[in-house]
Amino acid sequence: MPVPAKIVLAALLGAVYLSSSPMWIDRLIFHPYDAIPAPPAGVEERWFETDGLRLHAWYAHAADGAPTLVWSHGNGGNIADRAGVLGALRARGLNVLAYDYRGYGRSQGSPSEDGVYRDVLAAYDGEIARGVPDSRIVCFGESLGGAVSIYLASQRRCAGVVVVSTFTTLRAVARSHFGPLGLLAGGRFDSLRRVATLSAPLFVAHGERDEVVPFALGEELYGAAPEPKRFLAIASARHNDIFESALLLDEIAAFAHAATRLAAPR
Repeated sequence: MPVPAKIVLAALLGAVYLSSSPMWIDRLIFHPYDAIPAPPAGVEERWFETDGLRLHAWYAHAADGAPTLVWSHGNGGNIADRAGVLGALRARGLNVLAYDYRGYGRSQGSPSEDGVYRDVLAAYDGEIARGVPDSRIVCFGESLGGAVSIYLASQRRCAGVVVVSTFTTLRAVARSHFGPLGLLAGGRFDSLRRVATLSAPLFVAHGERDEVVPFALGEELYGAAPEPKRFLAIASARHNDIFESALLLDEIAAFAHAATRLAAPR
């Protein structure tokens, strides 16, 4: 039975009204989970601060002088969801700082777009303060965290940028699921604009069967970036199982090692 036009119009007007509230949009975007176990064996707990908030992180150390990934996760869960990947990257010779945005895991506060940008800057600045040179830092993010990592690379010097299963803009993802209503996402997480400004090498990976962020958005993001850049398509991967690919982990490690060698002072 067709829905009366007046009901459709009322729903649209209601959505427009609600979209004017940043807190309402934040509840749709961010899905934090606060329960988190002890870190895996050999992984160090770390804390850092921004905006008066105490944020929590795990640090996996592979070797002195190795590339350091500053890892921004997706919009759901927390760092514990990728504990196995943390170990797999360390086994490939990478130091990894995996941190939780405000409101996730044991981190204080509530998430917002501006807030997670401040969080990643604080995570990066903390590594610099510990003596890690920018030439050894690789900005690494998955899904929404890819947008956060692209933001970081637009604000700080780094050796390279790795984004997995990420998108051009939040609006583009929303439109792929909700049609015209996706416009209500506004200009949030605009990686399409920022990626064109990057000066560091970029590695983009995407699952061809991604049911959350369409594969075409990963291709479009890659196309908008300047050289040097690399694109890896994982034929069998969906959004949440892409890190089961050993090829992807190998390629991330190879890219990070190569990028930091090129960025090293001579």
